[in-house]
Amino acid sequence: MRRLPLVFLIACLGSGSAWAFFDDKEARRQIADQKIQTDARFDQQARAQLELSALIQRQAEEIARLRGQIETLNWELEQAKKRQQDFYLDLDSRLRRFEPQVAEQPAAAADPAAGPAAAIGGTANPAQETAAYDAALELFKATKYKEAAAAFAGFVEKYPNGSLAANAQYWLGNAWYAQRNCTKAIEAQSQVVSRYPASDKVPDAMLSIATCQQELGNRNGANRTMEGLIEKYPSSPAADKARERLKKK
Repeated sequence: MRRLPLVFLIACLGSGSAWAFFDDKEARRQIADQKIQTDARFDQQARAQLELSALIQRQAEEIARLRGQIETLNWELEQAKKRQQDFYLDLDSRLRRFEPQVAEQPAAAADPAAGPAAAIGGTANPAQETAAYDAALELFKATKYKEAAAAFAGFVEKYPNGSLAANAQYWLGNAWYAQRNCTKAIEAQSQVVSRYPASDKVPDAMLSIATCQQELGNRNGANRTMEGLIEKYPSSPAADKARERLKKK
């Protein structure tokens, strides 16, 4: 009977060792599972970061491509504007060759009572008037827009009723627009419309006004100007351009 406690004790110790071994094995398994899950999460995060990095790279490349396209389009637009400007300048020069020139009157035949006012009218010396206009136009061609604006403004002030006054006023507006001063450009082109309504520059002046109104954010005003242009000068090239713009609205 004395051996029973000893056997019982040995049995208990054996059972405790088995439980200890089982607990250690289970702990190792759980640790291994957690490691696998952690590695899986790290792998998933790494893949997500790589995908994000690739996406950012693709977006950067797309932005660079679009920037290049924008620069190209801007350059082409500037070239188109320059070609249009050169066309109008050339057309302006060609048309003036067909305009009747007023013969210069000798000083002795001039009316003494007229005094300096005759020169202001622009008919006292058409050669000087033409030379002044050409000089201002050359400044514009040379892209010296500030100097050209001053020259055209001076011309209109000196020859307000001359045969080239409307043209000079129109190019004055273009010179201001070339300096990115749309407010001054609108003022100058509005003078073409109001002071020289019979000039063939009026439709182009109205289209220029609409362009500046658009750039200043006044879309309603630009639309009204173009609608008025189409109504008053339906057969003009400027009206055709206005129709195209209104269709795109």
